[in-house]
This record gives sequence, C-alpha cells and structure tokens, in this order.
Amino acid sequence: MAVQTGLGEPRGPWFVSPELGPDGRSRWDVPGSGEDPSRRRWRGRLLTAAAVVALSTVSGAAAGGWVAGQGGGPGPTAASAAPVPAELVTAAQKTVPGVVSVMAGGGTRAGATGSGFAIDNQQHIITNDHILAKGGGGEVTVELPDGRRYAAEVVGREPGSDLAVLKVPTEAGLAPLPLAKPRSTRVGEPVLAVGSPLGLAGTVTAGIVSALDRQVRLGTNRRSAVQTDASINPGNSGGPLVNARGEVVGVNTAIATIDGNGSIGIGFAIPIDQVQQTADTIIGKGG
Repeated sequence: MAVQTGLGEPRGPWFVSPELGPDGRSRWDVPGSGEDPSRRRWRGRLLTAAAVVALSTVSGAAAGGWVAGQGGGPGPTAASAAPVPAELVTAAQKTVPGVVSVMAGGGTRAGATGSGFAIDNQQHIITNDHILAKGGGGEVTVELPDGRRYAAEVVGREPGSDLAVLKVPTEAGLAPLPLAKPRSTRVGEPVLAVGSPLGLAGTVTAGIVSALDRQVRLGTNRRSAVQTDASINPGNSGGPLVNARGEVVGVNTAIATIDGNGSIGIGFAIPIDQVQQTADTIIGKGG
C-alpha cells in the first residue's frame, strides 16, 4: 500500500483569482483603475475570503477501502444530519469501482499522488497533468480499488488544460465511467467528488454545482471551470465529479483555500466537454 506523507499539506503551484493582480491584490485596489471606491471596497471584502487557490496535490497516498457511514440510533448530532438522497448512494456505488489512485515519481524524487478514472474499455485513464509534473516525469503507478497495482503508460499530456491520459494493461479490467452530455450540467444539481484525498482511496464527498463557467487563472492560464462545494482536498486531483446519475460532469482540479488550510467548500473541476475533447485528441495521437 502507498505510504502517507505530508498529510493535510496542499502542494503544487498557486492559483490566483482572475480578479487579482500579480501581487495578489485586487486589481481595483490599484490607483488609476477607474473603479468606483465603494465597489473597490466591496470587491476587496469579497476577495479576502478566498484570495489563494491551490492545486489539490499531495505527496504520498494510502490505499484504503471506501468507508460508508452506517445509520445508528438517534443522538445529539443525528437530528442535524441532512438525509442522503438514494440516487447519490447508487451513484457512489457505480462510480467508486472505476476510480484509481495515481502515484507519480517517488523513490529519489519528491513524488506526487492524485486520482484518476477509466474513460473507455481500452483502459485509458484520465488524470491531472500537474500530478505527473510534480512527479518529475518519473514512473507512474496506478492502484485499483482492490489494491492491485500496475505500471501505467503515459499516453499523452496537455499542460495547457491540466489533463493527462494514462493506460494500464487490459487485465486491470477497469469499468469506464459514463460521461455527462456536454453543457447538460445545471447549477444547484447534486454532485459527488470521488478520489483519494489525503491518501484515503475511494473517498466520496457530496455537494452541489455552485456555479458554471467560473473563470479561474491557473498560473498564466485562465480556464472555465465548474465550481462545487463538494469537499475537495489534496489528492482529489484528477478524480471525477459525478452527478446523481453517476455521469462524470468534470475532473476535480483545484481548491480555494484561506492561508493554505485545506478545503473551505470552494472547489473547481474541468468541465466534461473540455475533458472529452482533450482526451480524444491525446488518445488519437498516442494510441
């Protein structure tokens, strides 16, 4: 099993909101911006809540079973727990078997760990490119939910979209996850984030789609993302964000943090239409 290291410490390049300047300050705080002072103050208060967005990578991971909370008798906290829709339980059962842990580098390298999922019957796996980049181009290993491990072939990488495609031998037998129709995702619909946050493989968290077409600047790149309040933490990178039907609506890629202290309920996923287009291009070139 993989070894946990750096538990709880977000790693990777920093993300900055497109509303912030290179120094991390609001663009409207810069003299001569022409912005109304009251609006500057309003934007400033808003942006201080989530000024930094960090890639959800972490060094090391631990394989573990999917732990589902079992119902119990009434207690002090039972009354405050929201009921879980039956369709989300079914979606989780369908999704977990197709999600893997991805380990890049290691050994003499720093190494990095994230998540991924099967996209077709040829055992192609989607993940985030920043996981491989953090691994320094070293060997990539995929760990299945049942604990089996395979050396993965890197079919191709697309740093501009932060996506990469891996491939494992056919005997892995991963079931591909169904993909949602492009542009079918709606604000407010329930979603699940599945992956290996902090090395806990097969972890499922629930939330809703908070916003669509959210512009997030990644380094020098700006991309349109799906925003969700499903808990996403280091190690969730590359894992699927799925709807109540078990269809992948995006690839979990980034989280907003305050002072680098983990998930605050603002996460971002690459929309499935961009994922499918990039994956098709990579697979077409690399086989």
